[in-house]
Amino acid sequence: MNYSIPSDALQGKIILVTGAGDGIGKQAALSYAQHGATVILLGRTVKKLEQTYDEIEAQGFPQPAIIPLDMKGASKQNYLDMADTIGSQFGRLDGVLHNASLLGVLSPFDQISEATYDDLMQVNVKAQFLMTQAILPLLHKSNHASLIFTSSTVGHSGRAFWGTYAMSKFATEGMMQVLADELSDSHIRVNAINPGGTRTGMRAKAYPAEDADLLKTPLEIMPLYLYLMSNQSQDITGQCIDAQPKK
Repeated sequence: MNYSIPSDALQGKIILVTGAGDGIGKQAALSYAQHGATVILLGRTVKKLEQTYDEIEAQGFPQPAIIPLDMKGASKQNYLDMADTIGSQFGRLDGVLHNASLLGVLSPFDQISEATYDDLMQVNVKAQFLMTQAILPLLHKSNHASLIFTSSTVGHSGRAFWGTYAMSKFATEGMMQVLADELSDSHIRVNAINPGGTRTGMRAKAYPAEDADLLKTPLEIMPLYLYLMSNQSQDITGQCIDAQPKK
C-alpha cells in the first residue's frame, strides 16, 4: 500500500518515541518532527538522545524534549513521574511509538537463561505495559491519539532459536489487541508495526553474515510509521501491519 501524507500532517502533535537514540526510533523521531510534531525522545543513552535532538534542532523542526530512562531498571513510579512531567510540560500526548526492544541471545529453547528471559520480558513487555498505564490519561486528552507497538515477523509465527524475543513479541501483539478492543469507543487507536528486515544494529546482531546493503533503511519504511501516527489512520485500530509486506 502506498502511504503518503502531507508534509504538515503531524503539525501540533505531541509524540513520545522510545528508543529514539538510534535505528528506527531515531528515524521515526526525525520524520515525525519533519512533519510538524513536537517529539519527546526517550532512551537509555543520553548522548545518543542529544544527537537526535541536535539533528532535529539543526533542521529547524519543532524543539524536542529528552527523557533519559533505562527501561530495564525503571519502576512503576518512574513511569508515573514521567507521565506527570509530560503532563505538566505539554498537557497531553497525541501519539506514542513503543519502539525500544532488546534482542537478547538467539539460542535453543533449553539454553535460554533465566536472566535473559527476565531482561527481555522486562524491557519488551513489562516496561511497555507500565509506561502505557501511566500515559493513558494523557492520550485520553488528545482528540485523535495513536498508540503504536513494535512487533516482529517472529511475533506472528514462532521460529526456532528466537526464544524469548519471539515470545515477547507475541505478548506485545496480545497487549495491543487487548488495548485496541478496550479503547474501541475512545479517541485512542492502538496498532502495531512489524518493520521487517531493516538496516539497524539489532538486525546486524541477529544476522551477522547478512549483506546489510540489501536491506531497507529505517527511512525507507517510514511511510507506514507516519501514516499510523497521522489522523489519516484514525479508523484503523487493532491491526499489526507489515512495513515490508511480501509481494
